Amino acid sequence: MSENKNIHDDYKSALHVQDGVDQPDSINPNALKRFKLKKKIKYSVDEYVNGILEGNRTILGQAITLIESSLPEHNNLAQEIIEKCLPKSGNSIRIGITGIPGVGKSTFIESMGRYITKQGGKLAVLAVDPSSERSKGSILGDKTRMEELSTDPNAFIRPSPSAGSLGGVARKTRETILLCEAAGFNVIFIETVGVGQSETAVHSMVDFFLLLMISGAGDELQGIKRGIMEMADAIAITKADGENIYKADIAKVEYQNALHLFPPTESGWIPKVLTCSSLKKIGIKEVWDTVEDFINLAKDSNYFDQKRKEQAKYWMYESINQSIKKSFYNQEGIKEKLARFEDNVLSGKMNSFLASKILINEYLKDHK
Repeated sequence: MSENKNIHDDYKSALHVQDGVDQPDSINPNALKRFKLKKKIKYSVDEYVNGILEGNRTILGQAITLIESSLPEHNNLAQEIIEKCLPKSGNSIRIGITGIPGVGKSTFIESMGRYITKQGGKLAVLAVDPSSERSKGSILGDKTRMEELSTDPNAFIRPSPSAGSLGGVARKTRETILLCEAAGFNVIFIETVGVGQSETAVHSMVDFFLLLMISGAGDELQGIKRGIMEMADAIAITKADGENIYKADIAKVEYQNALHLFPPTESGWIPKVLTCSSLKKIGIKEVWDTVEDFINLAKDSNYFDQKRKEQAKYWMYESINQSIKKSFYNQEGIKEKLARFEDNVLSGKMNSFLASKILINEYLKDHK
């Protein structure tokens, strides 16, 4: 028996595993050090403000991130920054750009943007992306769709997630405009997600509203809301090149006829319809000339300043509404009762109006 044991002890299986060498850490410590060095630096209010006024894009980008943040301490810091930058803002032309999906908004913005920067202008593009439902982050990535403009030293592109706000418009876009203006950008583009409720919000923060359309898509006026047409200061029919030129000219006449049906504008401006090709750089200058003509007319008639004042008042009330709504839903007592009241409404034990009245009274009682 002992003899067999010795045999087994001396025998080495072919499956025997050598001790081998020690395995390295899964994380490279040198890479970790580099990552820590790249960590965002936090600045004081004055450092943020000075950086923005000097045109430091890194600091501008971080300040915009503070505006978009949902953390109260970030919002408080952002408001202080905005307040100090406010005297240096307002010196730009704010242009809202919208259009149906596939109309070529990004290509148009890049072509128009390059034209503006070549004329010596400084352009900021605030492109409002649809939010990812999971991460709440931007999913279109405008910098990848505007390769030439994103490398232009006189252009700044900032995609912002819509974060589920009304119509896909980022709630903080107006505040972002003010910081971009303080940073020296004298032309601001706001690209919306598409034709819908977002246009109403964008219209309330811009000086000029441009609607992009495409020809050859069946009935030219189909799918265009009357409200969107009424808001437009100009319509640009894109992709007017090659075989599309004839179709674009026909569409131009149809849109011009449609615009004549609308009542006169407050500014006294008659909306224009133009054709252009972003790829061929045809008609881009004419679109920009139209924008400048409108701005000159609006400033001469004092409509420009009056509209800016009306917009400022609108956003004051809008901010109050949003703040009260947020406060209501975040109040501890209300949050506990909402589910119960919702069940009562769904089961027919209580009507919707009574439920809302009781909840609002509960909210107001705690704020006396």
